[in-house]
Amino acid sequence: MTDSKYFTTTKKGEIFELKAELNSDKKEKKKEAVKKVIASMTVGKDVSALFPDVVNCMQTDNLELKKLVYLYLMNYAKSQPDMAIMAVNTFVKDCEDPNPLIRALAVRTMGCIRVDKITEYLCEPLRKCLKDEDPYVRKTAAVCVAKLHDINAQLVEDQGFLDTLKDLISDSNPMVVANAVAALSEIAESHPSSNLLDLNPQSINKLLTALNECTEWGQIFILDCLANYMPKDDREAQSICERVTPRLSHANSAVVLSAVKVLMKFMEMLSKDLDYYGTLLKKLAPPLVTLLSAEPELQYVALRNINLIVQKRPEILKHEMKVFFVKYNDPIYVKLEKLDIMIRLASQANIAQVLAELKEYATEVDVDFVRKAVRAIGRCAIKVEQSAERCVSTLLDLIQTKVNYVVQEAIVVIKDIFRKYPNKYESVIATLCENLDSLDEPEARAAMIWIVGEYAERIDNADELLESFLEGFHDESTQVQLQLLTAIVKLFLKKPTETQELVQQVLSLATQDSDNPDLRDRGYIYWRLLSTDPVAAKEVVLAEKPLISEETDLIEPTLLDELICYIGTLASVYHKPPSAFVEGSRGVVHKSLPPRTGSSESAESPDAAPAGVQPSEQPAVIPTQGDLLGDLLNLDLGPPVSGPPIAASSVQMGAVDLLGGGLDSLLRSDVGGSPAMGGTGFAAPSTVVPANLGAPLGSGLGDLFDLTGGVGTLSGSYVAPKSVWLPAMKAKGLEISGTFSRQVGSISMDLLLTNKALQVMSDFAIQFNRNSFGLAPAAPLQVHTPLAPNQSVEISLPLNTVGSVMKMDPLNNLQVAVKNNIDVFYFSTLYPLHILFVEDGKMERQMFLATWKDIPNENEAQFQIKECPLNADAVSNKLQGSNIFTIAKRNVEGQDMLYQSLKLTNGIWVLAELRIQPGNPSFTLSLKCRAPEVSQHIYQAYETILKN
Repeated sequence: MTDSKYFTTTKKGEIFELKAELNSDKKEKKKEAVKKVIASMTVGKDVSALFPDVVNCMQTDNLELKKLVYLYLMNYAKSQPDMAIMAVNTFVKDCEDPNPLIRALAVRTMGCIRVDKITEYLCEPLRKCLKDEDPYVRKTAAVCVAKLHDINAQLVEDQGFLDTLKDLISDSNPMVVANAVAALSEIAESHPSSNLLDLNPQSINKLLTALNECTEWGQIFILDCLANYMPKDDREAQSICERVTPRLSHANSAVVLSAVKVLMKFMEMLSKDLDYYGTLLKKLAPPLVTLLSAEPELQYVALRNINLIVQKRPEILKHEMKVFFVKYNDPIYVKLEKLDIMIRLASQANIAQVLAELKEYATEVDVDFVRKAVRAIGRCAIKVEQSAERCVSTLLDLIQTKVNYVVQEAIVVIKDIFRKYPNKYESVIATLCENLDSLDEPEARAAMIWIVGEYAERIDNADELLESFLEGFHDESTQVQLQLLTAIVKLFLKKPTETQELVQQVLSLATQDSDNPDLRDRGYIYWRLLSTDPVAAKEVVLAEKPLISEETDLIEPTLLDELICYIGTLASVYHKPPSAFVEGSRGVVHKSLPPRTGSSESAESPDAAPAGVQPSEQPAVIPTQGDLLGDLLNLDLGPPVSGPPIAASSVQMGAVDLLGGGLDSLLRSDVGGSPAMGGTGFAAPSTVVPANLGAPLGSGLGDLFDLTGGVGTLSGSYVAPKSVWLPAMKAKGLEISGTFSRQVGSISMDLLLTNKALQVMSDFAIQFNRNSFGLAPAAPLQVHTPLAPNQSVEISLPLNTVGSVMKMDPLNNLQVAVKNNIDVFYFSTLYPLHILFVEDGKMERQMFLATWKDIPNENEAQFQIKECPLNADAVSNKLQGSNIFTIAKRNVEGQDMLYQSLKLTNGIWVLAELRIQPGNPSFTLSLKCRAPEVSQHIYQAYETILKN
């Protein structure tokens, strides 16, 4: 008899009958009744009224019945917490049952009941079960700690369960070890700052021993944990790799990918000259190839991961091209992914094979796939120069097929080939022109018009061809209209006598009859250029074009390194870091690969750590585009909500803790105020009363203070020269250079926008991602007139510090999105911390003394400032210009000691002692602060100010 009968009753008065059955003396009848209750619960009926009766059935030796009652309890304990307490005694009793299955069942169920009142009673049984002699009970208890931590983290810490969990990593049973690792990893994920998995060579050794005997999911937990470990040298990295390699032959694809992740990560530390490095490369290929014989969904996940691996280390799969050839019955998503990897692996050695395959694909029936195959041929031509000729002839053969969409894709890629190899393949233009009439897609029409305009001098009837497009000018898409305008102007500059009427016609269509601002602006620019200075027009319009690069779709290197650390997870399928798609990703830690061993970075290289910095503190590379997508893509790029234009920090802040419990907002930790100051916490940055300086910064004040960082700087704060933040290559022709400055209490971002594209730029807007100090634009980004090609404009953007706060890595990283009429562009830059030093940062002497003693010694950091030939007074004056105030000066044994204080915009105080030995250009700087994270950046500010 099946269990379906329990789901078929629909009688009235059912609850009443069930109540009677539950209280029956017959065991069988009781069991049947509980099954009916569970069935009703499963289909969504409310059977909570039976709670006391079901709980009475707990007192039984029958394991099946016990399981059913526990299931019911888990479901209804939350809605009936007071009744659930009745069951506690039974749980406690069951945790001491001679049968380990019942002990484990009891502790597992208690962990699933998310009721605060019950969790307190859970502690004692859980403590016993964690030390139980049966491994099955211990492994269940380990997971229960993670569940309990989720309900009440404080309780778990107070009861010392975390230490017991750490001890379980040394357990003799591999399953217990795996569950302990899983539980600790889970807890560590929600508390990134806590160093729970304190891994050292001894514990790593235990994990590797357990790895061989675990179940497959246990192995995955252990491998993921290993991937977060940083070996102390290449010897250790190699020995871990050797012990992880056997996992590559596991039947479970998740185990394989987790092992690949560990190996990819630790390979960074191995020197490429090692024999073992070559062996490892050879061992990595077969498991990846094997993954491609799984079902299509698994293949897709494997291919997305392989795509990352090939970008990081193409040598692993360079001889495996054949496995990426498309099968006729592959689903389209697998086909497209394979194509992508084929192009990444294409090289001189295998290009003939690849081209033969691609040509075959171009005759398939699936239109999307055919288009991608034709594009792939073009990408191969651009990537492998020796194959370009063969690719072009293949594309010409495809054009001869006269299949409409094939012809159109071929023309689009031939345009790119012309841009990569100018004056080489122009002989094919005649063939392209024959197919003009069949083009109906905007991209193909635009590509063809570009070709006709670019090579007008080689095409006898270029004017007729372009004229044929003009007839339906207003029905064309913007892309085609813009291309047509530029092409006819090029034609006119090459053959002025024959095409005068044509150029006038297109200019009037673009300027007078069009309501598209981009088109109108471009039309007016050409019109003015041609009417005022034809020679300049020729230089601008017919300028040399830069060659296009081969791999335009590679993932940016720092993002790629982060994604390699997430192989086998969703991030590796989306090709986005977790912070971009995990809701509430406060707990997502940015991961990065270990530094390469044996890399020849000299001390002079800009990435080498500055003097006095511990290697571990070396600032991470600034994340670029990929990392920024997370928050910036969700932003509405309208003008920012304008806060006060200038937050003057000379305003006294009410009950703000002088010593900066401001950490709360910066570091999201629970540091209160200092005990000496009555422990008041720091008020949120937005509570600072803004003092408005009367005029917005964009008006006359801009000229008065010469905001480009020149003579009239009142406060004398050092302004660094502008550097390029966003190169034109990455932003479709928009180049952004900039610097930060602070004048009389107001911070500004001084920008130079340059248009290096061929079209006008307008509709600028700017937005900042959340950052460590809440920097945000205080006014919209105002570019009053559209930015014409080759023009630049200087803008001073006032900033305030009342934006959202999120701790960044490095601390002074600012991620910016800039929008214009072309696209949204992302970049990140590091702001110097001295722009956040406020004007009321001078501390009273007594307060300085008390505070210096009050801050613990482990918060003190020492740095060396070298090659600074200034004396103590010059140093003091120079630093005061940037709001670092000298409170006292003493001479001790011939050394000048300067005691200084400064305050950041979020209320954090930093105290400094600067030792200057007359005649010695090296100074010693000691910094004390309640937020030691800022010390490194304060030291850099000192360096910058003193050496410039």
